[in-house]
Amino acid sequence: MGDSLFVLTMTFLALDVGNTRLKWALYEAPRPGAQLLNHGAVFLENIDRLAEEEWKDLPAPNKMIGCIVAGEAIRRRVEEQMELWDVGVRWVVPSLQEAGVTNGYDHPTRLGADRWVAMIGAHARMHAQTRQQPPRPMVVVMVGTAVTVEAISADGHFLGGLILPGHGIMLRALESGTAGLRVPTGEVRPFPTNTSDALTSGGTYAIAGAVERMMQHVRSHCQAEPLCYMTGGAGWKMLPSMSTPVELVDTLIFDGLLEIASTR
Repeated sequence: MGDSLFVLTMTFLALDVGNTRLKWALYEAPRPGAQLLNHGAVFLENIDRLAEEEWKDLPAPNKMIGCIVAGEAIRRRVEEQMELWDVGVRWVVPSLQEAGVTNGYDHPTRLGADRWVAMIGAHARMHAQTRQQPPRPMVVVMVGTAVTVEAISADGHFLGGLILPGHGIMLRALESGTAGLRVPTGEVRPFPTNTSDALTSGGTYAIAGAVERMMQHVRSHCQAEPLCYMTGGAGWKMLPSMSTPVELVDTLIFDGLLEIASTR
């Protein structure tokens, strides 16, 4: 009985393939607000087992859309796992305009697909939260292997964004460039008094500072107080150290993929 229900719905598989992990979510329909049926995440080194493990008992999706930043070789490996279903996947390529967002990058197709999709998700979320008020500009932060900080005007124009190393890259760079610097991860403290805490605090405040500087830029440029959305695997680590109001939205990329799926 349960399986027959899946047959009657237009199930949709959304994929977010980052530099470290593949995250997936199966929805009951390709539209915003659709019910989440199943989801999961695997490290990239384990994607060759998806068809025989995590995806083995999933109902065949009717539609699949994903964003990928991990490169051509990873994309081919993911597509091999999808061969258990007779459905083609569509990978998002940033365009000049989509789902109400205008791409202000000098070369729009060179913008990272994950950045583009997250901005589309944030733009939809902003409109849902300001239905009875004027729309607000946004700062969209993704905290992962790398950190991106995007600025979007209230009318959906991507103004530009920052890219900086994530915590792990910062620590590895310091370890490789500084003799004897091999210490465990410490705590974030206002006044660190040991090397572990100094490294962790330095990386955290570097990211927080980039976000707060972009908030200042958007505030000045748009003459309005921006909303700040944060997503990514390490987003939760940043929240206690932010001095500006931030909403953590784990599903921002999937929200964007649902927006795109509903218009294609």
